[in-house]
Amino acid sequence: MSIDSIFYPLKWVVAWIMYGFHELLTGLGLPSESGAAWVGSIVGLVVVIRILLIPLFVKQIKASRGMQLVAPELQKVQKKYKGKTDPASREAMTRETMELYKKHGTNPFASCLPILAQSPIFFALFRVLYTLPNVANGTYQNGARDSIGPIDQQLAQEAESATIFGARISETFLGSDDIKVKIVTVLLIVAMSATTFFTQRQLTQKNMPASALQGPMAQQQKMLLYLLPLIFAISGVNFPIGVLVYWTTTNLWSMGQQFYVIRNNPTPGSEAERMLKERRARKAARHGEVLETETPAVVDTKPKGQRQQPKRKDRAKTTGRPAPAAGGADDDTTSSVAGEAGTPDVGGDGVRRPPASGTSAPSGPSGPSANGATSAGKSGKKKPRATGPGAPR
Repeated sequence: MSIDSIFYPLKWVVAWIMYGFHELLTGLGLPSESGAAWVGSIVGLVVVIRILLIPLFVKQIKASRGMQLVAPELQKVQKKYKGKTDPASREAMTRETMELYKKHGTNPFASCLPILAQSPIFFALFRVLYTLPNVANGTYQNGARDSIGPIDQQLAQEAESATIFGARISETFLGSDDIKVKIVTVLLIVAMSATTFFTQRQLTQKNMPASALQGPMAQQQKMLLYLLPLIFAISGVNFPIGVLVYWTTTNLWSMGQQFYVIRNNPTPGSEAERMLKERRARKAARHGEVLETETPAVVDTKPKGQRQQPKRKDRAKTTGRPAPAAGGADDDTTSSVAGEAGTPDVGGDGVRRPPASGTSAPSGPSGPSANGATSAGKSGKKKPRATGPGAPR
């Protein structure tokens, strides 16, 4: 089975999309055999394919951000097994790495999904343009088919003779001696490599936080940033001009799509987010508004002492010690409490009097006697008050 037989379903799809846009452009007034009509049909093929790949593009952006989030943890795993080359350590490192990818729902290959998905279309277009001369001269035979979908011999002759800047779209750099073909091919190879470089740089540099730009993974991405354009530049000499037009156009589409997403929804902590905040601040300043900025919470680092417990005044009843008084009305309160608690009272003449026993009684003329009995006897008669220097008052 030939390679054209394997890729014929995709070639058939590509041929029908190109035919549809060719008919649309000729209906708008372009000549059927003109290069503008056929190059426009290739650009239309890019538009259709890229619209179909939008879900994969969204997944690519999410995977790229997931890789940025997993980068610090991945660096810890790599540091953990640094210098260990035994099979058990390498297996454990691989297992922990895959667990991190599963935890964050990402993997390093997800960012290549749009390129991988376009590869079959890219190769199918390559085969369509490569076999146009055979279809045009009637020598193309793929089983019982002598055409590629709707592109029969007449349309193939028009497409094969269509030119862009004087170079036929089916020619390659190595397959032609025409100087115009070589110049146009070189210019398109440079444009394809440059757009590939800037597309990858925009995704990896401007939309990554500073923490993700360090470490082994960042170095690998940096190598790919320069390696991919070099690969396309070397292999581009074998691509037909129409394929170079397709790849340059799809790179321009990717750049515009990424620019819009990164500009309006950048990764937190990235250079693109800083630029977004600056634009919003300038816009608010032009309208006389004050843009609210997030301020970090202030954490009080001063040592905190033990909280002083409040003391109740009636605590002196249980401890037997009077609460300190500040003076004034509190002095009377303190004296009263002291008397109730059985604390000895000191009179104005400096003589220490013993506290009353039993139930407390008010001091004064009917105060406690020397033996602690009440001043009034059972008969109710009032006893004479003892006098003398040692008698209690």
